[in-house]
Amino acid sequence: MSDYLFNTDKLKYVKGDKPKVECILCAIRDRNPDVRSFEVARRDGFIVSVNLYPFNPGHLMIFPERHVENLHDLTDREALGLHRLLAETITILKEEFGPDGFNVGYNLGRHSGASIPHLHAHVVPRYGNEVGFMDVLAGTRLVVADPVESRDRLRKRFADK
Repeated sequence: MSDYLFNTDKLKYVKGDKPKVECILCAIRDRNPDVRSFEVARRDGFIVSVNLYPFNPGHLMIFPERHVENLHDLTDREALGLHRLLAETITILKEEFGPDGFNVGYNLGRHSGASIPHLHAHVVPRYGNEVGFMDVLAGTRLVVADPVESRDRLRKRFADK
């Protein structure tokens, strides 16, 4: 266990210390007051939100307002809308955070790491300087990103588009 640093807040979340809602992303969509929202924008039936437990600064999720669990359940119009919003999101992240690249993907199915059964795409900015002393000395990643600060910065950037 010495090769890991644990995010105890996420551990509590995974173990069930989370809002008692049927779907966390639908609760965000419905602006449920019991759910902390990190929403930055709504566009054409989709919501963009900062990830509560980001892999890197600027880590966002894009999800349909409609509860969809499988990629193939998106309509052609939704699939095109998602693609266009993904491209816009990457442009905004480039302008705001200046990353060197991106990982974009879905966790599909229970054993993929998907802890939310509502389709969502992760957009993770990647930086050339990600390897720090913690990686070198302890083989451990340390991410310093305040999701509230990221949300506020990106809300402004999306509003300007």
